Amino acid sequence: MKVALVQTNPVIGAFERNLRQVLDWIGQARQVGCDLVVFPELTLCGYPPQDLLERPAFLDAHDRALAELIKQIEGITCIVGVPERREGPGKPLYNSAFVLERDRIVHRARKQLLPTYDVFDETRYFEPGSTSTVFPFKGVQCGLTVCEDIWWQGENYPSNPVQKFSIGPIVPDCLINISASPYYYGKVQERQRVFGDLCRQNNLPLLYVNQVGGQDGLIFDGHSMVVTPQGGLHSSAAGFSEEMLVVESDEWCSPGTNILADPIENVEQALTLGVRDYLQKTGFKKAVIGLSGGIDSAVTAVIACKALGPENVLCVALPSPYTSQYSIDDARALAENLGCGFELIGIEKAMQAYQESLGALFAGLAEDVTEQNIQARIRGNLLMALSNKLNALLLTTGNKSEMAVGYCTLYGDMSGGLAVIADVPKVMVYQLARLMNKEREVVPDRIITRPPTAELKPDQCDQDDLPPYEVLDVVLQQYLEEHQSIEDIVAGGIDAVVVRDIVRRVKLNEYKRKQAPYGIKVTSKAFGPGRRYPVVQGFIE
Repeated sequence: MKVALVQTNPVIGAFERNLRQVLDWIGQARQVGCDLVVFPELTLCGYPPQDLLERPAFLDAHDRALAELIKQIEGITCIVGVPERREGPGKPLYNSAFVLERDRIVHRARKQLLPTYDVFDETRYFEPGSTSTVFPFKGVQCGLTVCEDIWWQGENYPSNPVQKFSIGPIVPDCLINISASPYYYGKVQERQRVFGDLCRQNNLPLLYVNQVGGQDGLIFDGHSMVVTPQGGLHSSAAGFSEEMLVVESDEWCSPGTNILADPIENVEQALTLGVRDYLQKTGFKKAVIGLSGGIDSAVTAVIACKALGPENVLCVALPSPYTSQYSIDDARALAENLGCGFELIGIEKAMQAYQESLGALFAGLAEDVTEQNIQARIRGNLLMALSNKLNALLLTTGNKSEMAVGYCTLYGDMSGGLAVIADVPKVMVYQLARLMNKEREVVPDRIITRPPTAELKPDQCDQDDLPPYEVLDVVLQQYLEEHQSIEDIVAGGIDAVVVRDIVRRVKLNEYKRKQAPYGIKVTSKAFGPGRRYPVVQGFIE
């Protein structure tokens, strides 16, 4: 049989749009002679719909779209992901895969493993399925699964859905998995390792199809694939774009070839897709960015221009008396290299106005971080005014390292609608900048080589207040992503005073991150819905 794996980019709840998209792909699959076309998890409503699943009108609209899909399927069989209604005690829905032919649902599989870690909260909405589904098609017994069902780990779930196939009355000849699996750095390689082990252990090929696109801060990367019974990769679809991967059943057991993109290239593609989809799906066409002449705003500007086109990006330099001429020149040069808009708005007069307004109340008090924050907030106000007037989304430019330790200003540089690199550690920001200069100098070399500085006071350098980023990022990864204790991190060779200070700052600045705009998730543990810590707490580690 000939199978099409189609990775679609839905808009959550846009049922008419999503239905048209699915029907178009079905038509393309039929044109190339496919017998079966497979779509991702929750195909018509998009993933994750969150509390929309609690609204009867949302479920009614989904069911109408599903009924229309079933009526229009001709000459091909289709697998789609659906929220399936159920009755009785427990949750009101299953997260299911339906096998569709014209005018009927011929088979169904219900997701058994419902993840609740990181960004997932599926037990809030769904009841787990209890059986593993095998259905016959064109002489092939197909084991049908939904996303997490092929990620079984003994410490997380009591039963293994794939293992149930081997003890059932019918043993499958292949596995089919429909997914909405979010991206993070290294995820593509992790999937290949997990799926390879799965196929080798069960001596079965796997047909895996994944959603693609940006949804709030999540990125779904596609990379649908066919894995051989020996655990090798037969073929794969592109990452970060809609695509149809076609495979013949008599070929999927033979090894193919695959060249993985460099992981940093994947990060850049994820961020670009995230910016493009967030703006397009929310109705924005243009973006504005505060361009400081530093590495973070430079990388953000490059990503924005790739996502939206340089003609739709306005970069604004807002120098203060502490801003070096180097920074202004480098910001202008970057904008020229990109071909985007560039404006210069000095903030010295606004700073003077603040000083005059607050002078009597500040009399006798030494200057401190307050005056630095005022500069950031002046810039934030001006950029938000441009955003409002031009109907252009303000993209914030802070990185994960700064967000972690609070090296950012509420209502200042944190102002905006989308935090593009908020989940990108500082060291990775430099890696991205070097990648962007691979073919030609886009980011001026001096931006990459000069010491990072916020330029909020004379001769300021980030390392006046922070450990070297090479140290800071290691500690943050071990503490935030690997959940290591302070004791374990110190045992790895990092000074205990430094580690404790970093952890103290992470805890202290939770309140800032709670008020930050969405960041695009590209690491295994981002600040946001996947990391739920209270602002007010008394735990001391």
